[in-house]
Parts: sequence; structure tokens; C-alpha cells
Amino acid sequence: MTPPRPRFALATVSASGGAPVWALVLGDRVAPVHALKPMFEQIGCAPPESSSVLALLEKWETSFEALLRAAEFLQAAEAESDAWRNVFVPREQLTFRPPVDLPRQVFCAGANYRKHVIDLIVDQASGASRDQSPEERRAQAAKMMDDRAAHGAPFVFTKPVSAVTGPYDPVILPRHAAQPDWELELAVIIGKPARHVSRDRALDYVAGYTIVNDITNRDLVFRKDAGALGADWLAAKASPGYLPTGPYLVPAAFVADPQSLQITLKLNGQTMQDESTADMIFGVARIIEFLSKHVQLWPGDLIATGSPAGNGTHYNRFLMPGDVMEGSITGLGTQRNRCIAEEGDAHAAR
Repeated sequence: MTPPRPRFALATVSASGGAPVWALVLGDRVAPVHALKPMFEQIGCAPPESSSVLALLEKWETSFEALLRAAEFLQAAEAESDAWRNVFVPREQLTFRPPVDLPRQVFCAGANYRKHVIDLIVDQASGASRDQSPEERRAQAAKMMDDRAAHGAPFVFTKPVSAVTGPYDPVILPRHAAQPDWELELAVIIGKPARHVSRDRALDYVAGYTIVNDITNRDLVFRKDAGALGADWLAAKASPGYLPTGPYLVPAAFVADPQSLQITLKLNGQTMQDESTADMIFGVARIIEFLSKHVQLWPGDLIATGSPAGNGTHYNRFLMPGDVMEGSITGLGTQRNRCIAEEGDAHAAR
């Protein structure tokens, strides 16, 4: 019987302050690229030319096949002897960076989970809705979401690459924000140029998936002086480190259905978000179709697909220094980030 293909992931790591390099991840074991070069020679497979994940994504089909052969070799070799176990480096000796360090472009789909948006509408009543009961507001919001799913389109904005940080890095809460909020999300990493892609072919352009936390300053989303100009995503979402990413890029070949994954965020050990990606209003394929209609997507681009119910706005509980967020998605690993105050920040007195 032919053994099943080994399931692997990619990470970007550095050791002892060295330059970041890509690493092959098998289970909880990590093999940086420099340790794998002799193995590529033995299996008669040209090693990837670059040490960056972005370079692997530039030739993703070829890179994936080479990585798969490497994973198959290690799986078989380990079963026979200990000779190749020294390619794995203890995790505690490595610093994990964003798996694509750094993405070319970052796009985020907003208000894309049905229950989440309904909760926001119910919790943040305004105008005529203040005269409605919570049940009436919820029924009206549910109808709005059904209409949006049937006839609307994704709402997408960009986030600066400077917001991207590692999966275990601290999150610095800026001095000007009073209501920093968590938003754990499934993220898509593009594997080849995409323009005017139909939804039935959209997933062919996905190299893999990872985890992001699209942290948002709720008190800064809307500016009183902006009027009809709408939300201020710069002040609300662009702070340095406001997009913890990783720990892994899990190839799309190992994610059977991106619309059937569980997203779970714990704050100081307490579960705050726990929802399936099936609750998306617009699925991954529809988001890629929409984006590729309006922009050019490139290998290494990251697309955050929205956050489910359970944000701080729902609990009226926002991030504070000392808080620890643990975010996991089925099969994609877990990220862990501690919140700290920006130096000289008024938050520090809390």
C-alpha cells in the first residue's frame, strides 16, 4: 500500500538573531532550509533557490512538489533510521516570524460573518433602531444579512504591511486607543497572479492558509469630522503589530474545505470567539473573485476573510496590557500574543 502524502506546513524562522529563512514543518518539528540542502541532493531534486517563502510562492507549483518530495523522504527516512533527525531544530531555539515575511499586499474583508454583523447591529443601536426591541433589531439585521449574501458583494479594505507581526510577538497597544479589540480570522495566501478570476476557479490561485488577528481600535473607527466619508481604517487598524500572522502557511492541498474550519480565540484562557468559517457571508472563492475584478493579486498577497462573532464590542471588554490572546484555526496551528502598553502610554496606569 502506498503511504499517504505527508502533511507539511511552511514557516519563516530565524535563529540567534540570524536572517529569516523558510522552514519545513512536519507535525511539531521544524527543519530550516539550510539543514535540508543535503537531503535535496540525495533525492535528486533541485533545492529551492531562495531562502524566503515569498520566493517559493513565485514558483509555487514547482516549489510545492519539491517540498512534498522532501517531506516524503523525511517521513520514510525517519521510519528506517535516526540519520536525518538532525535536520530538525528545537522550537525553543527559533524565532517564528510571519510565514510570508512580508506579504506584498494585505486585503481584509470586513463585516463578513453573519452572526457577528447581526450582533454589532443589535449591540450598537442608532437612529430609529433605538426604538426597537433587541429581538426586532435582530430580526431586521438577519434579513439584511440574507439580502446582502444574495445580492451584495464583499466589503474589502487594505491594511499596511507594517501592521504585520509574528505569531508569538507582543501586541503593543498604542497610547491613543481606548478600545483595542481582537478579530481572529482565516487568511488566504495567494500562489499565482490573479486577475478577473471566476469563483469556480478562485481556489486554484490559493497557495495556502494561515491565521491572522485583525486588531481594531473600535473607538477610532468613525471620525466625527468625516461625515459621509465613512470609517477611518488608518486610525482604527493600521497600528504597528496590529496583524499577528501565523505561525504557519498550510498548503491548500491539506485544507479540504476552507468553509469548514473552526476559529477559536481565547483571552486569558477564556473562550471569546468559537465559530465555523461556514458562517461567512461571502466565502473565500467569492472574495477572491471580487478582489481580482478590481485589483491585481500577486503571489504572497494575504487576504483576511473576516472575523466571527465574539469580539470585544459584544462583551464590552477591550484589550489591556497583560492580556494574552491565543488564536487557533483547525489544522493551522495556534498563535499566542501578549498585549503590552506603548512606552509612555496612559494604558500602563490601568
